[in-house]
Amino acid sequence: MKNLNKQDIEFLIDAIKSGKEIPLEYRYALFPTKQKEYELVYAGKMRKEDILADNEEAKAVPLQIEKVFNGKKYPLVAPDWRNLLVFGDNLQVLKTFYKNEDEIIKNKIKGKVKLIYIDPPFGTGDEYDGNKGQSAYSAKKKGADFVEFLRRRLIILREILADDGTIFVRIDYHFGHYVKLVMDEVFGKNNFRNELVINRFKRQLRNLNQFNHSTDSLFFYSKSENYFFNEIERQRLDVFSGEKAEPVWRGMSSPGLRNPPERVIFGKTLLPPKGRHWTFRQERVDELIKEKRIRINEKVQYTDIGGKKVRGLPEYLQSDTVPVDSNWTDIKGYVFNASYPTENPEELLERVIKSGSDEGDLVMDVFAGSGTTLAVAEKLDRRWIGCDIGKLSIYTIQKRLLEIQKSKEIDNPKKKYKKYAKSFAVVTSGLYDLGKVFALKKDEYIRFVKGLFEIEETKTNAIGGVDIDGKKKGFYAKIFPYWELEGASVDEKYLEELHKNLGSKIDGRFYIIAPANNVDFISDYHEIGGVKYYFLKVPYQIIKELHRVQFKKLRQPQSKKNINDLDEAIGFHFVRQPEVKSEIKKTKNKVTLCIKKFESAYSQDETGEKLKNFESLAMLLFDCDYDGEQFVMDDYTFAGDLTKKNEDTDEEVRAEISKKKNVDIEFPAEKCGEQIMVIYVDIYGNEFREVIKTK
Repeated sequence: MKNLNKQDIEFLIDAIKSGKEIPLEYRYALFPTKQKEYELVYAGKMRKEDILADNEEAKAVPLQIEKVFNGKKYPLVAPDWRNLLVFGDNLQVLKTFYKNEDEIIKNKIKGKVKLIYIDPPFGTGDEYDGNKGQSAYSAKKKGADFVEFLRRRLIILREILADDGTIFVRIDYHFGHYVKLVMDEVFGKNNFRNELVINRFKRQLRNLNQFNHSTDSLFFYSKSENYFFNEIERQRLDVFSGEKAEPVWRGMSSPGLRNPPERVIFGKTLLPPKGRHWTFRQERVDELIKEKRIRINEKVQYTDIGGKKVRGLPEYLQSDTVPVDSNWTDIKGYVFNASYPTENPEELLERVIKSGSDEGDLVMDVFAGSGTTLAVAEKLDRRWIGCDIGKLSIYTIQKRLLEIQKSKEIDNPKKKYKKYAKSFAVVTSGLYDLGKVFALKKDEYIRFVKGLFEIEETKTNAIGGVDIDGKKKGFYAKIFPYWELEGASVDEKYLEELHKNLGSKIDGRFYIIAPANNVDFISDYHEIGGVKYYFLKVPYQIIKELHRVQFKKLRQPQSKKNINDLDEAIGFHFVRQPEVKSEIKKTKNKVTLCIKKFESAYSQDETGEKLKNFESLAMLLFDCDYDGEQFVMDDYTFAGDLTKKNEDTDEEVRAEISKKKNVDIEFPAEKCGEQIMVIYVDIYGNEFREVIKTK
């Protein structure tokens, strides 16, 4: 609908006044957008402007440093930079990068990322198998939900990318055509560079009514016309067999005429054969002669373009390598091992990273998974940022980086690969350690809670002698200075004093941010003289009046087959340690951890039903030779593995594991050091850590 007539306008005014739903056909008339040449239209598609703005479903949240690794070996990768591994919802994390206000990343990421690689779970509902026939994962977000899930992230990724940066997106046959249209829309179809064909799982199923699928697509786009690109070469392969091919001598002429036609070869001026031209310019001919890659084959006679018969055809020796084209099926598609399903091979990421970046450039992967992108970036001396929503992913990557000297070394001829990974920080986003919040210095604490509660800056610093720290939703806010007022709290006396100075000078609402222990009110607000004083407590208790959409916690899988399920978080939460009761039994041959009780501090699920013993257990992670300083994961087990059954959903896992009275985990004595660390993870990402003495 292009124009609204009088009746349309009257209808819309009436609908707005009465709170009626406005029909979708008025969407583009009310909110016109400049349409792209190609644009995919589907249910639930959000405007770009709304995606980039903070909203109830996805907003920027502060970052919190969990731990810094290898800080003593390599204090900084570059001046004022440390590589980052972020645990959190990648949309929230990207919003924080885009907003560019958090002190940890301010002016370090936005517009500076040279290369982005992502391999999102494909959102098909299909199951993918592991190397031993086990079902590896099922990516369950489907249809328009998946397309929009990815589009929102691509829009922000483009804003974070450097002007000369590039992005590679791996996708399979189910959604490749949709994603291509979305990327044309987001990056511009003129910035489409290649659709690269890469291997996927090699299935040879019979009795199908279609061909087996053997390849995925890797879409390569740039942000602008002026983008960075390194030509990559690979070993020469035989066209038919795909095996290594030795270079052969070829006649040095090609079809068609060129000017000037002659070349000086071994001191003689030669014209090319009739109807052809010499393959190389004179400068290249001279180089090849120096490299001893040109010869005269005296057995061949030809007629040159002047009609003269000549004996001895110039030939050139092919190079050992050739430029890589868009067919990448010379390298494997996925790697399956004991640690993580659907792992990208290092050879694939080596080719991507070398083509789109140089040493010192910044590389990003926000679906980090097993961390192949980050490990290869580290080996190739790039700076990097990785993000994932899964605890298992974070600990897998952490181990991979800490033990990088044990892995296969990628060839880096310019600079020999160092023994240890350079310093990196594990950072959390949306799930915070309360103790670390209160350990912040005054200015850092103020910045953190302002970001947490979306307090906007204002020119007004004080009203009636009361310090003002900003505005929330158009109303003034104050951060309670608990560090100055020892023993004081937000009680009726404090509010009466505030109201005496503020009441007549402000509108009907005022926000107070304070530690929960310093607030004497159970209710969410206290009203005095028509002004409602709202309490934003740390840790936060959700005030439904302020949020149209309920906050949603990060969810951790309870079985391996659900490890790559697409999930999203809304809002933020604080770590609440699960309750664990266990005992240790030791024999000469083994150490047994007998777990009697595991309950999440969040005792109810989304339905409000209380979770039984073990129902909230997601996974157990083990370091069998814990050094007392840093956890390096040796193994893990999901809750689903403890039931000895093959449940398809986490709901089925919970139903089965809740029947157990205890869980025994055995550690063979020969695999154990002097102490073992066990990390218990609940379905919301909260952890309980336990150290077991084995000697």
